[in-house]
Amino acid sequence: MVEYLKIEKFTLVPCDELAPDISIYTEPDVIEKEILVKKLDFDNHALNSSLDPDEVSRVEFEDESLFLIWKKPKRVTVDDILHFGVSSQGFYLTKQHLLVITDTPLYRQKDSKPYCKISSPFDAMLDFLYATICHYYEHLRTIRQISKDLQSKINSSMGNEHLIQMFGLSESLTYYLDAINANNMVLNKIRNHAVKIAISQDGIDFLDDLIIDSAQCYKEAEIYSTIISGLLDALGTLVNNNMSKLIKNLTVVNIIFLPLNLIAGIGGMSEYSVMTHKIPLWLSYCSFFIGMILIAWITLIFIRKYNLGNAASGKSRNRNRFS
Repeated sequence: MVEYLKIEKFTLVPCDELAPDISIYTEPDVIEKEILVKKLDFDNHALNSSLDPDEVSRVEFEDESLFLIWKKPKRVTVDDILHFGVSSQGFYLTKQHLLVITDTPLYRQKDSKPYCKISSPFDAMLDFLYATICHYYEHLRTIRQISKDLQSKINSSMGNEHLIQMFGLSESLTYYLDAINANNMVLNKIRNHAVKIAISQDGIDFLDDLIIDSAQCYKEAEIYSTIISGLLDALGTLVNNNMSKLIKNLTVVNIIFLPLNLIAGIGGMSEYSVMTHKIPLWLSYCSFFIGMILIAWITLIFIRKYNLGNAASGKSRNRNRFS
């Protein structure tokens, strides 16, 4: 799909293909790729790099033109919301024209207004780059909210499902950190070559703001990554503790029923009936059940006292250790 835009009153408006200021090729097909390579004399390697999600961000200067590979976040849906990836897009800039090659539609504001006053193709490119940074910020806010929801679920869970989802978020943030850091280096390189490509003062000012916002975005992603990494360690321990508590409770149940099973196994119902044949059945078996309940109750009291005794001795040892 091809979209043509022109600069009009410091904004971008659609136009025909006769004399556009910006040409955007979104997921170009075979015919559109041939047009780019043959008619527009676009390098085939640069074309493949623009659509390669594993390509590293970089910028190349040639005479008065600029070729830029930029990393952007992938759009996510409800089905894969826990997998935030990055992809690449290419910008080929000259004084009169900006060519954009991307695998997905460019991210824009809901009202489609530009982030700055666009007076040149370079300003349009900066506007697209700034929109990418805003896209990163939105994904980071989404990741933060998802991590909070997962944390509350993990607190009451004993499985690994939510931990695996949290690990997916941590992996996504690693990709984001790498992509944003590479973008930051590209922006600084463009700033260092501002005189060479004849950037206007307004363009330089907006580029400086772009560098600051991108650095802050990297810092925020780094903070989220550190927090989630720490949460993964803590929540993994919490799941193990929950499992240990469950096993402990099941062990207590087994200990309570152990003497009851022993008594029932040694005596047996037939032997008990022989021993109590002179006593009415309703009285003998009621006494048997009451006796079993008393044994279970005494066993439970013994287990609780044993646990409390261990806890008290542990507290006293801790007090002696730190006194």
